[in-house]
Amino acid sequence: MIISVTSGKGGTGKTIVATNLAYLSKDVQFVDCDVEEPNAHIFLKPSITFSQEVSLQIPEIDEKKCSFCGECALFCNLNALAVTKKGVILFPQLCKGCGGCILVCPEKAIREKERLLGVIEGGRFQSGEFLHGRLIPREPFASPIIRKLKKMIDGRKELVILDSPPGMACPMISTVIGSDLSLLITEPTPSGLFDLSLTVSVLRTLDIPMGVVINKANKNNIIEKFCEKENIPVFMKIPFDRKVAEVYSKGHLLVRDEKWRKKFEELFERVLSLDEI
Repeated sequence: MIISVTSGKGGTGKTIVATNLAYLSKDVQFVDCDVEEPNAHIFLKPSITFSQEVSLQIPEIDEKKCSFCGECALFCNLNALAVTKKGVILFPQLCKGCGGCILVCPEKAIREKERLLGVIEGGRFQSGEFLHGRLIPREPFASPIIRKLKKMIDGRKELVILDSPPGMACPMISTVIGSDLSLLITEPTPSGLFDLSLTVSVLRTLDIPMGVVINKANKNNIIEKFCEKENIPVFMKIPFDRKVAEVYSKGHLLVRDEKWRKKFEELFERVLSLDEI
């Protein structure tokens, strides 16, 4: 079973939920897809045993063959190429590596070269396998690393947990596609409700079942009213409690406390059973 843990905004507690769930499983693969700011390793403390680079294929112009016709620049809707009287200018950080410019070049003057985007690291933690990606600072494209991470998913595992980037842009969508269930982590604020509603619309478009975990829960029930109206189950509520924040800030797991272990075991059972959805 593949579950993605996501939210419409940062800071809602995705990693709290994802890492504590992972710790309870005896056969889990944890994949931190938030490659711009991976932090699950702080809590799961894996032993990293391998690392591999992730690159993107971008064009390289052979100006001895180039006739400066401009077909490549006309094709590129990202404006990664510009043809001038003095030569062809490539803006590598705009290029997504689609290869279209190579196909339209009448002079066959374009070949590909690699541009490093980041790395993937993996190993093991107490409960299973661990993977995460690291995007090089200032690189704009996280999705190629996420897609590479997802190719390493082991479908034989009882549970695969994908810790998604926040938001609803390409990195989040690249993460959640193919999930059997998505856990939406939110907080009972107007901002949390707004972002939750947008994320729900994305997941429904992708036809992915979902359940909600309310973090920093208080007497404000705006999230529960929304979920009741939209027929979305609320799987768990984590109270607005200073002790929770203290445990998290020290890089520790809540399930080491017996009270929280029972609560996350209940969440774990609901995740494994889709009867509620």
